[in-house]
Amino acid sequence: MIKQILNSFLFWGGWIIIPFIMEIVPALGSVFLLIRRNLRHKKKRKEMKIYPEISLIIPVYNSADTLYGCIKSVNDSTYPNDKIRIFLVNNKGQDNSFAVYADCQKKFPDLLMQWLNAEQGKSRALNLALYNSDGKYIINLDSDGILEKNALVNLITRFEQDTDLNCMTGAILTIPEQIQAYKGFFPRLLRNLEFMEYAQAFLAGRSYASEMNAVYTLSGAFSAFRKSVVLKSWMYNTDTICEDTHITFQMKYRQNERVEVCEDAIFFVDPIEDMNKLYTQRQRWQRGSLEVAKMFMDKSFKVKNIFSNVSVKTLLYDHTFAFPRMIWYLALICLMAIGYSGKMILVSTGIIFGLYTLAGYLYFIVVAYFLNINKDVKKYYVRHWWCILFLPFFNFLVFFIRVAGIINSIQTDSAWKTMNFTDECKAFAKVVKQDMQKPAAFIGKLRKAVNYEPMEDMELIEVEEADTPEAVDITEDKRNIMEDKTMAEDSKEAAEKIEQIGLIDEDESL
Repeated sequence: MIKQILNSFLFWGGWIIIPFIMEIVPALGSVFLLIRRNLRHKKKRKEMKIYPEISLIIPVYNSADTLYGCIKSVNDSTYPNDKIRIFLVNNKGQDNSFAVYADCQKKFPDLLMQWLNAEQGKSRALNLALYNSDGKYIINLDSDGILEKNALVNLITRFEQDTDLNCMTGAILTIPEQIQAYKGFFPRLLRNLEFMEYAQAFLAGRSYASEMNAVYTLSGAFSAFRKSVVLKSWMYNTDTICEDTHITFQMKYRQNERVEVCEDAIFFVDPIEDMNKLYTQRQRWQRGSLEVAKMFMDKSFKVKNIFSNVSVKTLLYDHTFAFPRMIWYLALICLMAIGYSGKMILVSTGIIFGLYTLAGYLYFIVVAYFLNINKDVKKYYVRHWWCILFLPFFNFLVFFIRVAGIINSIQTDSAWKTMNFTDECKAFAKVVKQDMQKPAAFIGKLRKAVNYEPMEDMELIEVEEADTPEAVDITEDKRNIMEDKTMAEDSKEAAEKIEQIGLIDEDESL
């Protein structure tokens, strides 16, 4: 009886209570904190009377298809055009982006735009434009996105009202119209889940992190700085694929700056193209964050700072605890093997799913509240409330992609162009095939030895030297040729013997 109670306590404690305390309770508390944050900013908000000059930096790399939409969104924004200067920095692109820029100069004559050429790499493009910028605030935009019309005004207003705030990131969402353009339920579901994930990550997750001064990284797609502060930094690092995380760490740990998200400054980006793109994107983010953390592995990352340093806690939760969490996810199979009933496991899994769904809908309410700034986006978001039911499965998928990113960061150097999911599956299958062919060849040799089947010396040497699948294939071809040759020689000898027998019979008859 006592043993049964103890087993039940361990099961429900480890399987339900720990996730509840670690993830569900913080979700409940953060909801009230986020609502309070939103109300506070609304009370503080005052309309600007004087608009400061701002510099927009847009790195361009084969952006001909999206560049016009990006520049048009700047022109259509509520920020005065005469206070905006745009730097378009080409970093070794090969398409006709310059022609698009020239066309924009004709269509938007009120916008002051300048084309710069930099070496390849987003970091180099950003650094070149930083040196040429003259605005009070510097804003970085990706060329494949579009600004919400009030984004610039809301961003600069937040800066002007809080003089101690020197760096911010905007909220990133995917474009609803492009999501709806996909045909088929499942392709649209994948993009809608990405939309929901972005909305909760920025409008709930990073808003909460801003309240706790715990924002881990700025968004490279839309971030802003006071020029006087960013020019004191080491600028953008050219040795990492996550230059946005690197400059965030500079702001936080080298210059002791506060980093926040501006929830009402929205930047729309294209939805993910397919699973391969999702796989490479999330792996790149994961590997980049680890890479930057290693660069800043100084006294801030000592063990004693686990509870005081937010980046240490984030690294522990997202990276160090990733493998125990993976084991926890896969433990369902093991639980049945040690005697737990399938009914109990099914019920516990259902409870966990229900708790995660509850947390998702709590964040859903908060995000809908933040989206009052854009009625069309809020309408689209609320209309897809049912996607929250699928969000735990999407997060589960992304978790394993991130684990793969951690493993790959150990084995290979980071780069923008990495293997996608399809390529990695093919590479895995090839390795398995190679590994299986070696024992198969050994078993074949062993079988022939046990059955006293002699092998020619040349054949033995070839099998032993066949270390690769190609060598094994060549060996098999040689063996087949030798067998065919032997059969041909045997047939020839038999024919000669028959002919000799025929001649002998002829002589005897004579």
